[in-house]
Amino acid sequence: MMPESSEQPLIDVVIVNFNAGDALARCVQSVLSQQQKVNIVVIDNASTDRSMAGLSKSLGQVNELRLLHNDSNPGFARGVNGAVQKLSSEGRYLLILNPDCEMLPGSLAALVGALESDPGAALAGPLVVNDAGHAMRGTLRRFPDPWRSFVTFTGLSRLGEVVPALGGVDLSAGLPDRVTEAEAVSGACMLVRKAEFVAMGGLDDEYGLHCEDLDLMFRLHQKGLYCLFVPAARVFHEQGTSSSSRPVWVHWQKHRGMQRFFTKFQAQEHGPLFRLLVVAGIWLRFALTLPLILLRR
Repeated sequence: MMPESSEQPLIDVVIVNFNAGDALARCVQSVLSQQQKVNIVVIDNASTDRSMAGLSKSLGQVNELRLLHNDSNPGFARGVNGAVQKLSSEGRYLLILNPDCEMLPGSLAALVGALESDPGAALAGPLVVNDAGHAMRGTLRRFPDPWRSFVTFTGLSRLGEVVPALGGVDLSAGLPDRVTEAEAVSGACMLVRKAEFVAMGGLDDEYGLHCEDLDLMFRLHQKGLYCLFVPAARVFHEQGTSSSSRPVWVHWQKHRGMQRFFTKFQAQEHGPLFRLLVVAGIWLRFALTLPLILLRR
């Protein structure tokens, strides 16, 4: 937590909305209830479910809240970057929050306090929980590479505690109970030093949806900075609210993001044949898991 004598820093909050329904209003209200100095921008990517109208009706006029609208859906990363460009330079921190998330009491203060206490950290993420209060996959992660991704997909990572070489990407089992340095945290709720975010050019908007969060964290890592996992901050994530109307497109974007992350950061370390095999493996995974996506509709 921040020292009581310190003045609360301004936190710019960006929420990109696409058909989040009633969850959007709950998300914004949860931020307003944090008792922190916030400036919230909700940018809508051409929703068709009247979620923005529902937000306005639910909250009325709120000085800390600004609503923006895109005529089309340019993607999550472009939505975030577009909103940040419209913010003033006053904010010290930037909170990027999914519209289907709700911040539990004290969470924002815990995230800010962790970054205020550690100048080597550039980004902090909370413990992300489901409606049963259990940690969700991806809350604490390692950067994916071909091997970690392979053992995760095949299930061999379940043996990671016995055979360290089989450790996968996800570390959400047996989470630490204190602030911990991390390679990557959940992209559903990220508090980042705004100056660092702007200096890096924001999110890579060549990602449509998925992996742009890992890209940001990896670029911070390349600069010698790191993330913090902050378990005292708890955020409920009603996962899949925005993607339920277009699951195949979202599934495709996830694998497209995997390919971009590999190509951008790791492909140069390997020969042409290995690169081809990795890309083929990504799209084989897409094909094998697509029936499950279709069955959930």
